[in-house]
Amino acid sequence: MATLSVKPGSRFSVPDWHTNNLLISTNAQRQQSASHQIRQEARTLRNETNNQTKWDEEDNRTRLSDRIDEVENWKLVLDKCLSEVDAEIEALTLMKDEAERSLQAKNVPSDVAIECLTLRDSRRDIDLVKDPVDDEVHKEVEVIEGVRKALQQKISEAFEQLCLLQESRQQLNWDQRGKVETLDIDRTCLSLTKNSPNISLKVDPTRVPHGSTTPQEWEQFSRYNKDRAEAELKASAQLREAIALTIAQTNNELEAQRVAVEFAFRKRIHEFEKAHNELKWQEKNTKDEIEELEEDIRRLEKDLRDKSGPLKLAHTRLETRTYRPNIDLCRDTVQYGLTDEVHQLEGTIAALKQKLAQSQKRAARTDHVTPPSDLSVTAEDTAAPTVKRGAVQEEAAALEEAGTCWDRARSRDALDALYKHLARIEADIKCKENSLSLDKKCVDSRRKLTLPAGQYVATVDTFNRTTNRHLSPLKSRQLELA
Repeated sequence: MATLSVKPGSRFSVPDWHTNNLLISTNAQRQQSASHQIRQEARTLRNETNNQTKWDEEDNRTRLSDRIDEVENWKLVLDKCLSEVDAEIEALTLMKDEAERSLQAKNVPSDVAIECLTLRDSRRDIDLVKDPVDDEVHKEVEVIEGVRKALQQKISEAFEQLCLLQESRQQLNWDQRGKVETLDIDRTCLSLTKNSPNISLKVDPTRVPHGSTTPQEWEQFSRYNKDRAEAELKASAQLREAIALTIAQTNNELEAQRVAVEFAFRKRIHEFEKAHNELKWQEKNTKDEIEELEEDIRRLEKDLRDKSGPLKLAHTRLETRTYRPNIDLCRDTVQYGLTDEVHQLEGTIAALKQKLAQSQKRAARTDHVTPPSDLSVTAEDTAAPTVKRGAVQEEAAALEEAGTCWDRARSRDALDALYKHLARIEADIKCKENSLSLDKKCVDSRRKLTLPAGQYVATVDTFNRTTNRHLSPLKSRQLELA
């Protein structure tokens, strides 16, 4: 028969068993309660962190959107400034080119004025005077030089302003390109989400990069570029107005001076034509006077020659009757008649000589010179019965020869004086014609100032061309007499 074996060890009582069960149950409940608390706190934390993360991401998205709007606004402002600066640069460049064309166009008035002065320096003798035309042309040269200086100054100012505008444009362009790049970056960041494939963890993403600026500095920089561009635009617009005003004023000054010069030329040409016509009239009158004087001299000389025969006859009769002998040497009626005839012929000859001298005096415009008293034949000389025959004949021949030589000398002097004065008139006419031709060439050359380029055709030969000239008969006769 089998026996019951007993295991060794202590045995717990029933209360211990109940206590142990209660303890286990209590601990389980406490652990469960702690776990429940932890779970509730974890849920709360997870909800809070999820909400915080979501709101942080949304806030940053909003900040990025606002920043993009702000940068976009500044970009639009910079784009507007850039377009205005570009338009102003183009406008100022066009105005500068117009000023340069206006400056270049002043070469034609300057060349014309210098050409006029050079042509008028070719005047001769008394016509080479400092007249109002010279004053006006010299004034025109001074006006042109002043206009050139004013335009050159404005061109230099425009060049400097263009440099400033280009510098401002470079700053705006650099700032605008920065804004465009910033917009691209911020828009890329705004488009990213937590599910984007190209996101990753970075090393020290919260670092502050070198060269970072504050929002105030950023805005101040863009505002400075904008304000500077607006200031340069304002200065450029004022400069363009000043250049346009300078061009208009200089054109008005040149036009007014051109009108003054051409009026002076017209007035001077009228004076030359008036003087030339007067000289031509005097030349005609002088030639007529010379012809009339030569004809009168020929007639007077012929009359003097015609009176020589009767005078010689009377002298011979008187001289022959002085040889009557003794008491027959009587002063009878024949003697008185012959004496009266001699006196009458001598008076006629004297009157003819006086008339010839008066004609010569009027032609030569000199004082009348009376013939020497020893050249006239007196009644006492002819009536002296004691004079020998040979002495009387020699004396009469000497008187006749002296009178003839004196008359010829005076006639030659008078004609020479008239011819000299005629030559002076002709020389002065040549001077007037030369001066008139030069001034007409100047007036013709000044047509370049009013005609468009390429349409000017000279109507007056600018060069003096030499031609074979034939002397007039009067000039040839003058040379023969000389």
